[in-house]
Amino acid sequence: MSTRLSTLGAGRLPALAASAGLLVAGLAGPAVAAPAAVAAPTAATAATVNLATNPGFEIPASSLADWGSVPGWRCSGGPAEAALTTAAPHSGTSALAVTPAGDESTGECVQTVSVQPGTTYTASAWVRGKFVFLGATGGTDRPTAPAWTESTNGGWQKLTTRFTAAAGATTVKLSVHGWYQQGPFAVDDVRVDGPAPAPATAAASVPTSDKVVFFTVDDGWQTTPEAEQVIAANKLPITAFPLPMAAANNPDYFRRVTAAPGSSIQDHSVSHTDLTTLSPAEQQVEICDARDSLTRLFGTAPTVFRPPYFAWNADTLQAAANCGMRTVLTADADFSWGASNIWHEGTLSPGDVVLMHWTDTLADDLRRALAAAEVAGLKPAGLASYLR
Repeated sequence: MSTRLSTLGAGRLPALAASAGLLVAGLAGPAVAAPAAVAAPTAATAATVNLATNPGFEIPASSLADWGSVPGWRCSGGPAEAALTTAAPHSGTSALAVTPAGDESTGECVQTVSVQPGTTYTASAWVRGKFVFLGATGGTDRPTAPAWTESTNGGWQKLTTRFTAAAGATTVKLSVHGWYQQGPFAVDDVRVDGPAPAPATAAASVPTSDKVVFFTVDDGWQTTPEAEQVIAANKLPITAFPLPMAAANNPDYFRRVTAAPGSSIQDHSVSHTDLTTLSPAEQQVEICDARDSLTRLFGTAPTVFRPPYFAWNADTLQAAANCGMRTVLTADADFSWGASNIWHEGTLSPGDVVLMHWTDTLADDLRRALAAAEVAGLKPAGLASYLR
């Protein structure tokens, strides 16, 4: 160890190692489909699945993802520290390689995992390097021992720990990291094994007898002051579905246009890809990474997912649920780009979801949608509260 480690890291390392050891010793052991009711699996019947996102580090980053990100993961040092590598993975074609960039860095990489309250999960990962740790925090019922190794002696070693989600918890933070001045490490084949959540519910409208309609606005590349003025003047509750990169270009705008009570910002994927062309694992990356980006920007995690092009399948419903989404929402009316399409007979009906887009026509589209709602005797309302 270096002189600095003997004065800085050496004090940290034995203390953490001893603490971890005591804790371990104390552990016991598109197409638009018709909405369909999906029965939630019981604790006795729910299949055990791997809930980790991009667990084998096999999915490349989208060009619209956060710059330098590893799909499914958020690494504290960014691309200066963490990247995918094809050099001797544990399995498959790639693994995560992390080289802490400074004396104060452990090279931590984390992801948010959706969990069910009061449920026990087993987390594991294959690691290579010195003083590598795997743990779960932020939603467990009590402090949970990290699994760790002093050295894997140049090969791969499996780390395993268990945790129980606290009452009321819906997510935990799964983390892997090294230790101060202990050099690079690698991670592969991560697992968070537990019961599969019930698939999200697919819907194109909201069952309600209230005389309300829901205005939803997608994408976010064209943000105009005229649309903002219409929203503010009418105190419209808007459900925004921006792409993360579009939202990050002008987050204050999205905060302002969703300031009216009942407004919210929800999930629309990372790259606006037709999800039915992707594998289940790729769909989960698209939905979970968008959730995480929007949560970092706006402080609230989305619970509704709008599939690009309204294209979804059974894998989408499960991937959405794995990312904490309760509803996969399309629409039954489209007022985008000058249109006035209602995909059922007659005028707008209670519970209809109206699709619009952040474009240079949005101000006029909103006025036209407001007029159509008034003809039908309906008022715009906040969507999220009706989907709880």
